[in-house]
Amino acid sequence: MDYEAVMGLEVHAQLSTESKIFCGCSTRFGAPQNSHVCPVCMGMPGVLPVLNRQVVEYAMRMALATGCRINTQSRFARKNYFYPDLPKGYQISQYELPIAEHGAAVVDAGQGPRTIRILRIHMEEDAGKLTHDPGRPVSRVDLNRTGVPLIEIVSEPDIRSPAEAAAYLREIHSILRFLDICDGNMEEGSFRCDANVSVRPRGQEELGTRAELKNMNSFRNVERALDFEIERQIAVLTDGGKVIQETRLWDADAGRTAAMRGKEEAHDYRYFPDPDLLPLVIDEEWIERVRASLPELAREKKDRLMVEHGLSDADASVITASPEVAAYYEAAVALGPQAKTVCNWVTGAVMGFANASGGPVGECPVTPERLAALLALMDQGVISGKIAKTVFDLMLKDSRTPAGIVEEKGLKQVSDSGAIETVVDEVLAANSKEVEAFRGGKTKLMGFFVGQVMQKTRGKANPQAVNQLLKEKLEKP
Repeated sequence: MDYEAVMGLEVHAQLSTESKIFCGCSTRFGAPQNSHVCPVCMGMPGVLPVLNRQVVEYAMRMALATGCRINTQSRFARKNYFYPDLPKGYQISQYELPIAEHGAAVVDAGQGPRTIRILRIHMEEDAGKLTHDPGRPVSRVDLNRTGVPLIEIVSEPDIRSPAEAAAYLREIHSILRFLDICDGNMEEGSFRCDANVSVRPRGQEELGTRAELKNMNSFRNVERALDFEIERQIAVLTDGGKVIQETRLWDADAGRTAAMRGKEEAHDYRYFPDPDLLPLVIDEEWIERVRASLPELAREKKDRLMVEHGLSDADASVITASPEVAAYYEAAVALGPQAKTVCNWVTGAVMGFANASGGPVGECPVTPERLAALLALMDQGVISGKIAKTVFDLMLKDSRTPAGIVEEKGLKQVSDSGAIETVVDEVLAANSKEVEAFRGGKTKLMGFFVGQVMQKTRGKANPQAVNQLLKEKLEKP
């Protein structure tokens, strides 16, 4: 039987506020255990939560960016369950009345654009974290993360392939990053995803029994986990069995999912309105103020760069892959160099340094201003493209201007035709057999002659002048 997969994703994004959602404790990652806690986030008796206004605005930004309807009134609820990292015995979330509903994200997984509907976006607090001692049967509770603000973005079951799921995740990740409301760091848990997966005979309307997948910490692992789970469920049905509704963990090392527990339903959490928090009322003026503050998102920026700067789809995609790269590129272009030239340097040398150093593009010692100054030297004929790469490498460790480095290192391009002609004559005289072969039809030897001249001038000869002189002399009878 031919089966098709049906998937929906629940994305948890940690909002980049300085303080938690209901108290003033810091949200900074990596602090000593239990150092960013207070009676409110620890759930001490008699304390009252106070809603962080910035959390609401960040949630509104995501809602508007994905075309969701913002509800003028929403309500916080208590989600009741027991776990050692949940000090209150409940998590403050939203249930019946979320802050936003019914949006969408457009993705392309290689089959053309597809719209994935978003069911809801709601705000909630994060739970704490358990750390397990590898040498003893001991677990410790760290409550630093308790109360850190999250938004949960829940898609409709519109996703039909693991590749499409990964494309949707990347789109949501990109929107969050360009809105500057989440750093998107999957390793630190700032961007997490759970997936609901079921399979059904192709053409059937009724959904199959779903499993929820957890513990997927990269786009690649999401794709791998979904691939495995789809095949597992199809194998169960093909063998005459039944898929069990359950939560399963992804084991990246083993490349398989494993049963964790039975899947909970909403009624298992006994949701009810939180009596300590008033309903949240959002008026149209507030919505429009947030809408007016929205930045240009990656998809819009990509389209604009292709039209205004003449970039290819591939180049524009790389430039807009992160807000830091896009900001660097646009800052450099604004200073005058050709857009395509800047694009080549950003996607090559600048991103190459960032990848090698493991840091963001914004920390590259060659700032947009310094890169623009370097490219200006190329445009003016002061240095060649090859020398520019040498100067760029020097600029990574030397804070002087590119002009100062070129002057001190004696890297100025030789454009004097007399000086270049002397070297060209020397090269031709030393390679008479190659000259004869060239004149006999082996014109690819031109590259050899150019290389010899550039080697003798240590790369400083003007390439255009070298090519012109070689052509004139080699074509003489």
